[in-house]
Formats: sequence, C-alpha cells, structure tokens
Amino acid sequence: MSSTESVQALSTPVGAEQTSGSHSRTPVPHMDFLDLKSQFATIREEILAAIAGVMESQQFILGREVSFLEQEVAAMLGASHAVGCASGSDALLLALMALGIGPGDEVITTPFTFVATAGSIARLGAVPVFVDIDPETLNIDPARMEAQLSPRTRAILPVHLYGLPADMGPILDLARTKNLPIVEDAAQAIGAVYEGRFAGTLGAFGCFSFFPSKNLGGAGDGGLITTQDASLAERLRLLRVHGSRKKYHYEILGVNSRLDALQAAILRVKLRHLPEWTRARQYRAEQYRSLFAEAGLDSRVILPPPPPERWVHVYNQFVVRCERRDALREFLRSRGIPTEIYYPLPLHLQPAYAYLCYKRGQFPVAESVSEQVLALPVYPELTDGQQEKVVQALADFYATEN
Repeated sequence: MSSTESVQALSTPVGAEQTSGSHSRTPVPHMDFLDLKSQFATIREEILAAIAGVMESQQFILGREVSFLEQEVAAMLGASHAVGCASGSDALLLALMALGIGPGDEVITTPFTFVATAGSIARLGAVPVFVDIDPETLNIDPARMEAQLSPRTRAILPVHLYGLPADMGPILDLARTKNLPIVEDAAQAIGAVYEGRFAGTLGAFGCFSFFPSKNLGGAGDGGLITTQDASLAERLRLLRVHGSRKKYHYEILGVNSRLDALQAAILRVKLRHLPEWTRARQYRAEQYRSLFAEAGLDSRVILPPPPPERWVHVYNQFVVRCERRDALREFLRSRGIPTEIYYPLPLHLQPAYAYLCYKRGQFPVAESVSEQVLALPVYPELTDGQQEKVVQALADFYATEN
C-alpha cells in the first residue's frame, strides 16, 4: 500500500462550510484529516537547513544523503541493508523483480489493500492470488493461505495494514515449509513490531513508502526496501538504476527508481522525530478507545483491536467499522469532521482486475469490511478537544436513530 492513496485528503480542506436545509451557508469549525502544516511548524528550521545543504551541494540523485538515510533506517529497524527508491509502489515492484517473479508466476496477497500491492505483481505479468482477511485485524488470514497455493506459487506478499503487523508467525512457517520468499508490504507500518522484530525485517524484503501521509513522510514520493541478504540488496541497487554499474553498460533490464537527495535529507530530519510521533499516535489511539467507551458506542462502532503482547501498532490510520457508514460520513462532514475510506472496494472487484475472473462473494470478509470501514483523524498534532468532537459527533449521529 502506497503512493497516491491520500492526495485528496492532504490537499482538500474538508468541512469548511456546509449547506443545511436552505441556500445560506453556516460556517463549520475546520479540522484536518492530516495536519502536515502543524508538523512542519515544529521542525521548520531543521527541514530548511537540510534542504539548503542539498541545494548547496547541487547533488540531487542518490548520493550521500540517500546513503545516510539508508544506513539510519537499516540501523533503526535492525536490517542488514536498506535501498532507497522512488516510491512505495516501486519498492514492491523492485523486490519482486529481484526475486525473478515473472509471467505465469503466482503471488499470494490480500484483496483488501491499496492497488499497488497487487499492481506490482500484475505489472510483471505474474498473477495476484487473493486470500480473504481476518475479520479482527483486517490483515490477510494465514489460516486461508495454504489452500490457495499451487505449483506456480512463487512468493507471499502480506500487508501490514494501517500500521498493524500481519500475523507473520504462521505465514513464516508456511513459507519455510513451501520454500517461498516473503515480501512484506510495510508501506503503512514503519516502526511496527511483530513478536519483538520490526515489520519489514521478517521476510526476504520489506517495502516502505515515504508518501506524505505516512508516519515517516517526505515532501513527495519516495520508498525504501530492507533486506538481510547482501546479494539481494546489491541486485536491488542494480535494478533501480536501469541495471547499470558502469555508465552506459547494462547488465540486466532495470528501471529508473532512484530516491532524490532532497527527499532523503528531509526524511533524515523526520526520522529523528519518528519515535516521538509514533508514541503520540499510540496515545491518540488510546484516547479514542477511552472516549468511545465513555460514549457507550460499543454496539454501533467496532474499534481496531489493541495489538497483542510483543506487537506494536503504529496507527498510520485509526479505522473503525460502523453501521450506516456512508450516512455517518456525511453527518461527520456536516460537523466539519473529515474522514477517509480505506478501502471502499476490494481489489478482486476492481475493473482493473476483472481479467482475474473473481466474483462477488469469493472473499466475504473483505467485501463486508469494505462497506463498514471509516478512518478517523489520527496524527500527533491532533488535540484532545478535536478527538472529543469526533466521538461526540458519532454519538449524536447514532442517538438520532434511537
């Protein structure tokens, strides 16, 4: 999950004004779904100094800033190698290319994710093979996975959705038994932990996105791949520069997917603040849980489950499941409260994947969840008062039905 999924949320003020039963407009207090301006205000001088350093150097493609970022992210996550690239989508693509995935191969993944997850498989001529999701975590259900394996299965691509790790223990066991590599889509999960290990370090590759809406977001697109295997890391570095080590000599067919030095410099500043921001997101999640409990909305709204012991959820999104989702969303909009839907239609029902010939009803959990999920604002700069306003508005909506 990666790239442009939240562009509209970042660029369009929501709920600035609403019409209510007449031609007059009543101002509604403004709230952002994600307030990047407030984040920038706290690190403005650091960011501007980092940008100035790159401008003075006039070295914009790869170079020392990218190398330093790769080393720092690898050290933070406990990965042996990290390789920057142009986007989270490209991270997935490059990882599969490095494994030699190609036409006719099958890759197991989830239908409840951003389009780039399965898109990276399809772009190589391989076949995304979907497995339904767990109704609690909304991540791929390991118990349903083995039944979808075939002699053409070449890899498993789980997603750590919303910042919660997938249940990797059974997936790792299956992968070892069947000798299958795992590519982790950790686009939303930098800093998340499964059983004491960071998401993105359990499989052959971990793929991260630096899209601005992510917990570690740049000033544009960017991505990174982690691996413990030196030979795979070297292949990634080759693939991201057209398959070339020596200028105008090409060993393999690669792509142009280089991380810009400007993005790396900005991300290095933000990386220093990431632990603090993660703790703030976790605090905001717990505040929501307390407020929902006080409001007595348990029968109407299903909250994301707290992570099990030795798991760490980093809450890139705080996604609830609720009755009458679309009507509720419009009501919240009228109160000046922005929301998003991740995701309104599972991939197996998307026109782009019609050629796979999946039918409605094949993945009932993903289909049901897609009609219920609603992402509420959750970011470090959110205030207690704003969260109280969100929960009170939900309570008001459901009170009108009693």
